[in-house]
Amino acid sequence: MCDDTHETHGSTMKAIPVARAVGTILAHDITEIRPGEFKGRVFKKGHLIREEDVCHLQRLGKEHLYVLQVAEDEIHENDAAFALATALMGEGVAIKGEPKEGKISIVAERDGLLTIDRDALLAFNMLGEVMAATLHTNTLVKKGQTVAGTRAIPLVVKKAVVDAAVAIGERAGQIIRVREIRKPKVGVVITGNEVYNGKIKDAFAPVITRKMEDIGGELVGVYYAPDNKAFIVDRLRELLKAGADLLITTGGMSVDPDDVTRFAIQELGATDITYGSAVLPGAMFLIAYLGAVPIIGIPACGMYAKTTIFDLLLPRILAGDRIGRKEVAALGHGGLCLKCDVCRYPVCPFGKLG
Repeated sequence: MCDDTHETHGSTMKAIPVARAVGTILAHDITEIRPGEFKGRVFKKGHLIREEDVCHLQRLGKEHLYVLQVAEDEIHENDAAFALATALMGEGVAIKGEPKEGKISIVAERDGLLTIDRDALLAFNMLGEVMAATLHTNTLVKKGQTVAGTRAIPLVVKKAVVDAAVAIGERAGQIIRVREIRKPKVGVVITGNEVYNGKIKDAFAPVITRKMEDIGGELVGVYYAPDNKAFIVDRLRELLKAGADLLITTGGMSVDPDDVTRFAIQELGATDITYGSAVLPGAMFLIAYLGAVPIIGIPACGMYAKTTIFDLLLPRILAGDRIGRKEVAALGHGGLCLKCDVCRYPVCPFGKLG
């Protein structure tokens, strides 16, 4: 009779009869061979032996199994994975399926903006024996998309480590969450004497229309305006009266004497005006607020560059972030577009915070 016993990481690995193995944890893989049909692993290391497994194991000729008896101060990898995932999750995310080999996936429960508490995630991953990997923060995601994965690294984990990870999640509140993006009612004023007077064809309206449709926004009006501050202010006020809860202006963001759009926004009564950003393309971007209504000023790059700072910040604005100098300055790290021949955004480093 086999009575081998080994200590591993505080747990006991012991050979016991198959008939008494129900409820124990398999300490090694088991292979099955059916000549001409199948050869491969049928039971994985870490598998929890069930009643229905006993007959199968006996048919494989197994009389004894090496099983893992978890110590009182430890937890099996699959139980740990569930606790870790629960600790990480905030609003708008859910667990996908059951833990497998100590790993579990977290998916978006809705379309929205993925937000990661990076400081809390770092503290979580500094513990050792547990880990979590996520997509970049401020990534637009679809319902059902995998946004993170977490696992226990060894087969058994110290309960103290799992408890510490759970405590980090509880303190942070929501390490991983998907925030809902509101569907805006958008008012647009396209500025510039050349466009207003019909000397050049407008290229902004089709771009903005497409981008608003992509996020489910509604255009309540598109106006054209010359480089005249009072005229621009009047059009913006008309859009507000029409129900716009997001104002977008285009052009007139440079430093030329006839570029007056940003001064019109100021004249409208906007506050918290941030002009200029650490992103290329989009250095002359403007963001301001008229009460709760965001006002976005898109520079000329918005006409010809497929992806600009506008694409980076619009989802955050619609998710409720208040964007100011700090937020646009932080985008400098990763804020250089590579101008690829074929734009693959968002599958690229543009706008990604490390």
